[in-house]
Amino acid sequence: MATGRSCGCASGANGDHPVNLRDFLLLVAICLIWALNNVVSKLVVGMWGVPPLSFAAARFVLVLLVTLPWLRPVPRPLWRILLIGLFMGGGNFALLFIGLQTVTPSAAAVVIQAGVPITTLLSILILGERIHWRRALGIALTLVGVLVVVWHPAMAISTGLLLVLGAAFSGSLGAVLMKQMDSVAPLNFQAWIALASVAVLLPLSALLEHDAVHLAVEAGWPMLAALLFSALIVSVVAHTAYYGLIARYEANLLAPLTLITPLATIGLGVLITGDSLDTRMIVGSIIALTGVLIVALRRTGAPIAQAQEHS
Repeated sequence: MATGRSCGCASGANGDHPVNLRDFLLLVAICLIWALNNVVSKLVVGMWGVPPLSFAAARFVLVLLVTLPWLRPVPRPLWRILLIGLFMGGGNFALLFIGLQTVTPSAAAVVIQAGVPITTLLSILILGERIHWRRALGIALTLVGVLVVVWHPAMAISTGLLLVLGAAFSGSLGAVLMKQMDSVAPLNFQAWIALASVAVLLPLSALLEHDAVHLAVEAGWPMLAALLFSALIVSVVAHTAYYGLIARYEANLLAPLTLITPLATIGLGVLITGDSLDTRMIVGSIIALTGVLIVALRRTGAPIAQAQEHS
């Protein structure tokens, strides 16, 4: 799962043309869609009682149906794209949705930002990348901020937020593995993520969640609307648009702008799901998002956070 504030000018990834207002507004809209999806997912699994694995499976079934024409060409090696799909798709969302049963979308949005430094650390371990002291500082700040949010006043670790942290790790591992593949077109990529996810989530849901269909039907049309929004608007439309922006602009614009996602999630969580903001949450959020900004502001390349669906 991506998380600017100014619309000034920045160099494009493939040239020196200024960033136009339309693309800036498009990125803001994408971030707001991701933020709303965090809250919608909480409503589905945490308040309407829809089983999380079933919701994740249904989401990817719909994405797969829409992207079926883009399953070809088959990315090579096949085993790697399936593994990436499992980490970035099924594993990421299964853990996130299970966590959202018991945690607020605001807290989850902050904790999921740990995916940014986790991706950097995994890149060091797996790909042998090196980092500057500034990015190391950003990693430390992000992890401290996440720990502040995860750690409850009673000195107990929230299981739900640990699951969200696991979702961040899963998505980050998939992102690092993706760096070892040749370029894959966005819709081709999403089609294979959906296929790999459906192959695992459907049998798991059938095995572990016996009343899934009944509970989904009982939730009624809001559940259907949430599913269509999550699969079509978030995955197919917003992500495809975001990948298009990544191809045109440098991280110096996109990375800080994507911090709109957790900030908007906190605001929407307070308004829609009644999230409470205590001092611990505010301090942890400020520390974590400062760290994310430091890590994400790199001179070249796309923002690390692109691998996270920010839900």
